Amino acid sequence: MNFLGNAYPWVKAAHLVFVIFWMAGMFMLPRYLVYHQEAKPGSAEAKAWVERETKLRTMILTPSIGLVWVLGLVLAVNAGMLEGVGGLGWLHAKLLLVVILSGYHGWAVGYAKKLAAGKPTLTGKQLRMLNEVPAVIVVLIVILVIVRPF
Repeated sequence: MNFLGNAYPWVKAAHLVFVIFWMAGMFMLPRYLVYHQEAKPGSAEAKAWVERETKLRTMILTPSIGLVWVLGLVLAVNAGMLEGVGGLGWLHAKLLLVVILSGYHGWAVGYAKKLAAGKPTLTGKQLRMLNEVPAVIVVLIVILVIVRPF
């Protein structure tokens, strides 16, 4: 516990920076999916969306989610999560939400690949509704981290 010492604020800052990058990508990718799905399959526009989605995934989303998890777990261990320190209920709830958001990330990447293969399974309205998932989860995570209600 508290093994990070003076490095703690730096690790926390890096974690937050990569959370911001990840969330930026998670807000962009679902919107890209809507536009991609509305493009005519096989068109130049559809191909451009595949390229954009691939770049977003490889340059922002994948590196960011990896660093968010690594840095976040280091911070959780530093807080004493593995030692059974009390008062970390908020952190357990946050981790559950991050797992759900990570699953959503995986779903969105998978759906992008379906669209690239010309096999959409959702309507535009359904995609637009699913766009809101990251925002709702992030609001809950921020409340848990700042308020620490339990």
